[in-house]
Amino acid sequence: MITIGLLYPGHSAEDDFAVAEQRFHPDLRLPLVHTAMDSDAHRPEELRAWGSADALELGAAALSPDRPDAIIWACTSGSFVFGWAGAQRQAEELSRRRGLPVSSTSLAFARAADDLDLRRVAVAASYPDDVARLFVDFLGQAGISVAGFGVSDILHASDVGHLTPDQVIELTRAADLDEADAILVPDTAMHTLALVDDLEAAVGKPVLTANQVTVWEGLRLLDAPRSASGLGRLFAGSEDLPTGPTPRS
Repeated sequence: MITIGLLYPGHSAEDDFAVAEQRFHPDLRLPLVHTAMDSDAHRPEELRAWGSADALELGAAALSPDRPDAIIWACTSGSFVFGWAGAQRQAEELSRRRGLPVSSTSLAFARAADDLDLRRVAVAASYPDDVARLFVDFLGQAGISVAGFGVSDILHASDVGHLTPDQVIELTRAADLDEADAILVPDTAMHTLALVDDLEAAVGKPVLTANQVTVWEGLRLLDAPRSASGLGRLFAGSEDLPTGPTPRS
């Protein structure tokens, strides 16, 4: 059994991760803790508060009873708002405090893009324009070229969580560009895990979504095979998930 603890701000699409647990059942657990936030608005100052070291430490401490093998800060904007170097420091600091492998959804996007050898992407962002541009800057700092991006200008994460499957597909299709190798859909507040195959069919190329890469990154941290049906090309493969790390006594 592999246990990947998720730190998730607020309430919007946390139920999305049950899809991944079902795909990998019974070999994967994704216990989730809601981290503190005064507002769910996608504003840079709010995002920096979500991703502060103290807020993440409090959330990670609450995960302790679940004995996670790794922890992911399951928030894209609350990590890329600090830039490439800052997102790495954010994960490294929490890893030092908890003595566990730690990463974030923003870092997961960069590593998943590298795994698929993606060099030029388009971004389908639900964020306001200024926040979406911070993600584009982050990707550039990670060596990923952005051909273009679309924004939906949705301020509050809880509103993103109410987007319908058809709306998510249309948002993704609208951002597509011929010169893009893939489409990145960066908000963990959006329900996407049951839609990845549909999104890829709609654009005819890989689609990386926030909740998808979050799970993938947790498995990568633990050097576990990342193969499952229904989760897009990122999870394509034929191997079954192994038992993972030796269970703790």
